[in-house]
Amino acid sequence: MRIEYAGGVRELAGDERVTFGRSRNSGILLDPDDVSISRTAGTVHRQNGVWWLTNSSDTRTLSVVDDVGFRQVLPPARRVAVETPTMVLVDGARGQHLLRLLPAAAERAEATDTTARPAAAEVATAIGADVLIKDADRLAMVALFAGYLREPPRYDPHPQSYGAAAKRLGWPESTLRKRIEYLRTRLDAAGVPNLHGSFALANLAEYAIGRGLVTREDLALLPR
Repeated sequence: MRIEYAGGVRELAGDERVTFGRSRNSGILLDPDDVSISRTAGTVHRQNGVWWLTNSSDTRTLSVVDDVGFRQVLPPARRVAVETPTMVLVDGARGQHLLRLLPAAAERAEATDTTARPAAAEVATAIGADVLIKDADRLAMVALFAGYLREPPRYDPHPQSYGAAAKRLGWPESTLRKRIEYLRTRLDAAGVPNLHGSFALANLAEYAIGRGLVTREDLALLPR
């Protein structure tokens, strides 16, 4: 496991573990003068061939961002397996700290062993897979969901407003809105759930990013 942070790089091997926080006894020292950070905010260690991130704080949460841009909140005393490149965000009063957890290729292969997967004939087709996603659809989604795809400190796991996304593309807002609404209608008809209502755009973002319809590489499509 390779851990990258503002102060350097830490390589872990075998069952080695490392802590991070504001305590000067931490393996990875964040800001020792920021009392908003727990003395020991988290721990990274390997157990039974799996790397784990544990929230070691009694009171503070950690933000964990997976390799496609989805964020989850890790409560105190909870842990999550680290099977793919993962970002950990530690919030303090004096700033936000970023750690990148990068399992080695062999460890990722071990964690995603496919030997126990069902035969291809038994794998269900992804819902909505038959809906044609046009280049303009993808561009509209990248503008709306760019915050999910950007690196910290610009990472923001919330959809942009139609107005802000349209302005970035140089489109009329009505054009972008109609394109996204038509896409949602087609996906809804294909069986994709939760694409109407107040959380429709957030649910569309989760579907599109989870399916790989938009990726970090697509940020290059946005006008400079």
